[in-house]
Amino acid sequence: MSTSSLIKRLDEARKKGDVARLAEAIPYAKWMHIAPENTIGELLTRMRYHEALIGNTHLPAIHGGTLGALLEMAAIFHLLWETRSNTVPKIVNITVDYLRSAGPRDVIAAAKVTKQGRRMVNVFAEAWQDDRSRPVASASAHFLVQSDDEPSSL
Repeated sequence: MSTSSLIKRLDEARKKGDVARLAEAIPYAKWMHIAPENTIGELLTRMRYHEALIGNTHLPAIHGGTLGALLEMAAIFHLLWETRSNTVPKIVNITVDYLRSAGPRDVIAAAKVTKQGRRMVNVFAEAWQDDRSRPVASASAHFLVQSDDEPSSL
């Protein structure tokens, strides 16, 4: 999907106030069953449980890579929706901390901007299952948010 197509879908979602439409614009999020929601007045991102998420069948536990993907998507959805930017954030790096095993059920994540500059933004994201005070993973990510027409110094 082209950047302009994603921005168009983002604008449509904003006009309708339907944050869930963001996931439709990102095929990977759709495939992973990851979608943003705003039912409690806070932007959250949910990864719906399905069998393909299991990494350790003996526990069973959700694969850490899918938790990392959820945290990255939560950060991207947050940047797209909350910052009202018309540029697609590009991941520079992400560090994921795995705090405990995630069982075979939905995982929810929230993200917040910790520092924003003209070109770079730092985001912290945290994921949990049943109890928000007991996160299963957290991440610190850096994104490039400059527009495509602005020259890059990286």
